[in-house]
Amino acid sequence: MGKDGEVDVSRIRANERIAWHNGRYVPESQVLIPFRDRGVIYGDAVFDTTRSFGHRLFKVREHLDRLYRSLRYLRLDPGLSPAELAGITEEVFERNQHLLGPDEDYWISQRITRGLTKGIDSPFEQDGPTVIVECLTLPLRQRSRHFRDGIRVVTPPSRRTPPEALSPRAKTHNYLNLIQAEQEVRSLDPEAWAVLLDTSGNLCEGQGSNIFLVRDGELLTPRERFVLPGISRQTVIDHARQLEIPFREADLDLYDALTADEAFLTSTSLCICPVTTINGQRIGHPDQVYGPVTQRLVDAYRQFVDHDFVAQYLKHLPEDGANPGDRW
Repeated sequence: MGKDGEVDVSRIRANERIAWHNGRYVPESQVLIPFRDRGVIYGDAVFDTTRSFGHRLFKVREHLDRLYRSLRYLRLDPGLSPAELAGITEEVFERNQHLLGPDEDYWISQRITRGLTKGIDSPFEQDGPTVIVECLTLPLRQRSRHFRDGIRVVTPPSRRTPPEALSPRAKTHNYLNLIQAEQEVRSLDPEAWAVLLDTSGNLCEGQGSNIFLVRDGELLTPRERFVLPGISRQTVIDHARQLEIPFREADLDLYDALTADEAFLTSTSLCICPVTTINGQRIGHPDQVYGPVTQRLVDAYRQFVDHDFVAQYLKHLPEDGANPGDRW
């Protein structure tokens, strides 16, 4: 054990990632959470995740701003300032960079649970919230085919939890609504991507993804009140305005989706990825994966991050044509 309770890095296996857990940098295998932690028992936790591009972190401040809005919504105090958590995030990333291959990048996440319920009879010594900062290699191989063939979207029977019950603008660990929808869609098409409808029948969002439509040259996306406002979503909106592409938020039903000229999803890992079918119906030209507006926004995004994320995904296509596996 090193000074200040930190594990001696020289004793850590060279191939094990490092995480920050309640004040210490430790190997991932040593991040232990009490089974009575409220995040485990109730999903009483928030998180946020950014990614790297070419081994450079993307919009850490914007992701942490959203994280702290989620924390305020849940009345959860992490005991750290945004600046402190930003510094820890950068440090965790730096300590794990040597494990990345030249064509790989990380997700990096901050996770805060409410910890143990005060006053319970428990053998655990922890007091206060559980705070973890960790990273994971992006699933580039698993998602590579989407950048070649486009994403097949299916809208499941389950509807998105309405904002009057629990706001989707808070990024919490309670994903059961989205997971149930994913299971419904995978039972129909294991390679499809679920995009839920809201309780009024309008397009909402997927697990970690926002949807956009293009109709008559105008860019459309569901209203922020009903979705998690993604950082990638906002990046695309900013680029659309710079490119003078007409844009608006709107209530969009399946008629709008099925008659759209183009569609795409945004997410932290995907950035922008074209949608080629919705509920089995082809969107856009049958011989075209990237529509003209989608292509302009992809090009603007690549230039903005100074990294060709489409080429990065395509490099990871399985050479033998095998199924790349779970999309996560």
